[in-house]
Amino acid sequence: MDVRAAVTVQAGKPLEMMPGQLEGPGAGEVLVEVKATGAAATYRVDLRSLDELPTRELYDLLRMRVDVFVVEQNCPYPELDGKDIDALHLRLLEGAELLGAARILKPYEPQDPSKIGRVVVSPEHRGKRLGNVLMSEAIAACEQLYPENPIALSAQPHLRRFYESFGFIAVSQEYLEDGIPHIDMVRQQATQPA
Repeated sequence: MDVRAAVTVQAGKPLEMMPGQLEGPGAGEVLVEVKATGAAATYRVDLRSLDELPTRELYDLLRMRVDVFVVEQNCPYPELDGKDIDALHLRLLEGAELLGAARILKPYEPQDPSKIGRVVVSPEHRGKRLGNVLMSEAIAACEQLYPENPIALSAQPHLRRFYESFGFIAVSQEYLEDGIPHIDMVRQQATQPA
């Protein structure tokens, strides 16, 4: 898989996309160069199905999600919801360390949206704008895999502006999901009318 662009992040500035191709180090991997506050770091972006994830890497992914969504947010709910089996799992890695992840669900019907969910950054790596990188890469994957479909997500209201910065718009009123307020948001693909 090839990277469609390197991503530059500078403190207080929006993402800049720099055209270019980088070769990924292996199947399902791409390199993303992220520059924050003058220091450059290179992260791997890995997109795989559940069956392609080695056991220990799957454990790390699920543990991070449970640690954040269940323990940190004090929200006991079934994190293992059966949707991971058919999903693609986008992971942001530095060496072998998992920095963050997102889950991509394919459209159920031809007219349905693809879905981005379970967007999570490791507590040890927050404040580095890695959520921006995760969302940019998840959107790019959806656009490449499902170019005719909009992209949907369910967001906690305090993250509404974050998702709006990626072109998502709210399409529902606030509702409770597992006891936590959420709103549905959708981003139209470039090939679709707004």
